[in-house]
Amino acid sequence: MLTKYITNVSARFSPFNGRSGKTARNFLALLPPNARTTMKIDLQMLGRNASAQPANMALKFKDGKEMQFDLEKIKIKDIQEEVGRHSRTLKRQEELAG
Repeated sequence: MLTKYITNVSARFSPFNGRSGKTARNFLALLPPNARTTMKIDLQMLGRNASAQPANMALKFKDGKEMQFDLEKIKIKDIQEEVGRHSRTLKRQEELAG
C-alpha cells in the first residue's frame, strides 16, 4: 500500500469495539513512522460507553479525492485494496507527467 499520496487521515473509533477498533488500529499501524510529518492525522478515540457508536475513517489524497469508510462493515484488506488502487493510479499519472 502506497501511503505517499495520502495527505489527510481522519479516524473516529472506539478501541473497545472488537470489529471496528481492530480495523482502525491495523490501518494506522500500516502508516510509516514519518507519517506525522507528511500527512495530517486526526484521531478521535471514543470511550468505553461509546463503543456502540459507528466508527468511520476518511482519507484525502494529493489529487483531492476523498474516501470514506464505515469501519463496522469493511475489513482492513478491502481498505488496503482501495487505497492501493488509487495510489497506483496517482503513481502512474506522476510517472507519465515526468
